[in-house]
Amino acid sequence: MKYYETDRLTLRPAAILDASFYLKLLNTPKWLRNIGDRNVKSIKDAEVYITEKMIPQLERLGYSNYTVIRKSDNIKIGCCGLYDREGIEGVDIGFAFLPEFEKKGYAYESASKMKELGISEFGIKKISAITIPENKSSQKLLEKLDFTFIKMMKIPNDDEDLMLYEYQTNV
Repeated sequence: MKYYETDRLTLRPAAILDASFYLKLLNTPKWLRNIGDRNVKSIKDAEVYITEKMIPQLERLGYSNYTVIRKSDNIKIGCCGLYDREGIEGVDIGFAFLPEFEKKGYAYESASKMKELGISEFGIKKISAITIPENKSSQKLLEKLDFTFIKMMKIPNDDEDLMLYEYQTNV
């Protein structure tokens, strides 16, 4: 299992041992409002979610969802990753943090690292991102990461209008 680091963070592929953390994260008000209910209501549900949604993509593509751990105290604070998502051209970058760790630069730091890895390590030419129009903090972060708003769109099996952003490499 390959880990990645930034100055303050360790990014480790999500694993079964993170189930209680993901149970908490996936049920925060912001996750439910901005990303959606994943029906993870127990530790067992979280284990199944990790086993069926996160680990297979990691095994297939070499990247997926990463648990973001603060180095100073080894606390799990959020997640960030690159996702092969139906309805999105290219790879989708995503991030979410527990409320007490927001507005401290961790999302930028981890997403910046994921973007860099996507290009340099995984050879991705175009990274996409989606967000709901109401999620102004994600929009600001994507713009800070040099993503450009492309258009409004919908993804399969979801009626919600989403904003599509893209970052295209010059390589």
